[in-house]
Amino acid sequence: MKLTYRYDQIAELFGQEAVSDQPIYSVAYDTRRIFDGTHQLFFALSGDTRNGHDYLHDAYKKGVRHFVVSNPETLTNYNDVHVAVVPNTLDALMQFAHWHRSKFSIPVIAITGSYGKTTCKEWLSELLEGEKHVTRSPKSFNSRLGVALSLLEITDQTEIAVIEAGITHPGDMKILKDMILPTHGVFTGLGMAHRSHFTDEQEHLDEKLLLFADCKLFVYPSSVSLKVPNGKKISTEFEPDKEPVQHDRLLKRNEVLAASMAREFIGEETIQLRLPWLENPSMRLEVIDGVSGNVIINDGYQLDAESLQYALQFQLAKSEGRSRVVVLNAQPSEEIDSVLKEFSPDHVHYFGGEQPSIPNYENTCILVKGKRSSELGNWISQLKQHPHQTFVQIDLTAIRDNIQSYRSRVPESVRILSMVKAYSYGSDATKIGRFLADLGIDYLGVAYTNEGIELRNAAISSPVLVMNADSHTFRNCILHQLEPAVYALNQLEEFIRECILLGVSDYPIHIKLETGMHRLGFEEKDIPELISKLNAQPEVRVQSVYSHLAESDVPNSSYTDQQIEQFDRLSSLILDGLPYSVMRHLLNSEGVVNYAYAYYDMIRLGIGMYGISSQYSWKEQLKPSISWHSEVSQVKVLQKGDTVGYNCAFVAEKETTIAVIPVGYADGFRRALGNGRGGVYIKNSFCKTLGNVCMDMIMVDVSGIDAQPGDFVEIVGHQQSLETIASLCDTIPYEMLTGLSSRMQRIYLEG
Repeated sequence: MKLTYRYDQIAELFGQEAVSDQPIYSVAYDTRRIFDGTHQLFFALSGDTRNGHDYLHDAYKKGVRHFVVSNPETLTNYNDVHVAVVPNTLDALMQFAHWHRSKFSIPVIAITGSYGKTTCKEWLSELLEGEKHVTRSPKSFNSRLGVALSLLEITDQTEIAVIEAGITHPGDMKILKDMILPTHGVFTGLGMAHRSHFTDEQEHLDEKLLLFADCKLFVYPSSVSLKVPNGKKISTEFEPDKEPVQHDRLLKRNEVLAASMAREFIGEETIQLRLPWLENPSMRLEVIDGVSGNVIINDGYQLDAESLQYALQFQLAKSEGRSRVVVLNAQPSEEIDSVLKEFSPDHVHYFGGEQPSIPNYENTCILVKGKRSSELGNWISQLKQHPHQTFVQIDLTAIRDNIQSYRSRVPESVRILSMVKAYSYGSDATKIGRFLADLGIDYLGVAYTNEGIELRNAAISSPVLVMNADSHTFRNCILHQLEPAVYALNQLEEFIRECILLGVSDYPIHIKLETGMHRLGFEEKDIPELISKLNAQPEVRVQSVYSHLAESDVPNSSYTDQQIEQFDRLSSLILDGLPYSVMRHLLNSEGVVNYAYAYYDMIRLGIGMYGISSQYSWKEQLKPSISWHSEVSQVKVLQKGDTVGYNCAFVAEKETTIAVIPVGYADGFRRALGNGRGGVYIKNSFCKTLGNVCMDMIMVDVSGIDAQPGDFVEIVGHQQSLETIASLCDTIPYEMLTGLSSRMQRIYLEG
């Protein structure tokens, strides 16, 4: 961001006088991404899980002296600050972005749709760059905040801006349109995402098309029937299939849409020259655990000043006290050097095609930036803590969005407990726990005490509920500030005894009630004695009362109605019997969907955070966050009569080409998927398994496919869902996720 305003100009925009005429070069809203805040304007944004006013002191310590807030009392102790007070800080930031945008008479291309926005934006930008100076939204910045930040990236050098816009509710698009003021537009298509927030498909479509009402030109798939006032419209010749869109056709459609818009600005010869080189973009920054305590941030897709600045901000937030190293697949330039100076990484390395000669770093955050190359990929592989060819990819942004989707179903006052038990459903509890803590999630939940201790050892300080704590681990619970669930009178007595030995009082516990699952929990006959003990013992204090639903995934279940009634009655007895307030919680992910009226004070989210639900209409509102990939190790040709694998379970009836994939039942690819029952996708083609699944590998049929060693393999992703594989194994997604081996690398996508 390269703004050229004075603070008094911005304050005047908000209707306030200011004595400071200090230059403002950029805005900030996340203190973790501030390196030197001297010339930054900090907006104290308030979201569902975080309030920026809580971090004003952190911003001050990093040099910020100019603030936009809605609560000025938090800065009354500072004499050298300049504060603009506004009713809503996000609205003020959007007002600032609109004001900034209105100063430029350039083409601004807005892109919206239910899918493919980011891919289309990146490809359109790639086609235009070189001919035009393009400013585009970083990554998938398409919310109100994202659009505002994207618009503030426009500079005097910008010739074309490409801005991504996404909506969730009616009324969203008018706000984005008024801020963007688009001159051109691209509509990628209409899907089911967020459909439940609209009365019908037409209202959903009309909301999206508001963006193009004043455009001189917009491009859209010819399969969509549109009625848009004003403007010249181009219907692309390519017609995608109806939902769900196949991955390869989705890419083809975005290519055509991008090329159709690019023709308005550059020549056909340039477009045809560049089209074959378009790559499927990395939608997020990849965060990978490296050897020697290193963390690798892989952004090997593009390298320009705007994307480098964003990546350096991201690195700063993720470094957590580590040294910062930047590796660039580029030659030094004045523009790149100026961005680097702004963030002052500890070391910078350039390389241009050959294997980079870089020291062996320890406990370092390494940002790798630039166009992908085989040398770059090989070097990154050497740095990985788990160089297994098979890896699991976790999209943290999708998890965040899914949490917000669940939050939208209950009142804002309702708290959220996120379950991270069982290695956080195969995605690494410490990584996900830290991410959730940064989001401001109210509670984390684990099954056993040792899982909670892992969170504490990772410096995660959020409240942690241990659902299956036992007397052997009570001391560790207390020493690590973990909050146990108590489900029996003898267990309560043992915990109180441990509290007395350690000299603690008022220790938080959670009471579990038996309401019909017939597992752990206090029964109705225990309640009077339970209340008596709780009131007599100052060593403990009840934080919450909770229970589990047996049929939360079954809508309109009479058994669930009985459980809710039972929980309400028993929990009310406890609340009435205690002299202080106590939370109640009952609903898990599926319960929030089917029985949202029983939200009480907190909801518990587990597998739903990962985009998995048994309710199809709701699943359409979620984003899959877990994918599973590998690569081809070897390709072989079998002759008639040749066998494959243990027990010679497959016998070739004709010449057959097979590929060997390094994934097996030790990784979580079940034996039940062998002998053609399951398979993987290679080059957009389904390749069924041949023979038995081995411990460490599978063999698949690639006849008719030009498969080569090193080819990308999708096990779970766009073309094959986790639910599909679970169904083939006669199990549930929970079991598949928790069975993903820790020997496989986890790659975290964020940004």
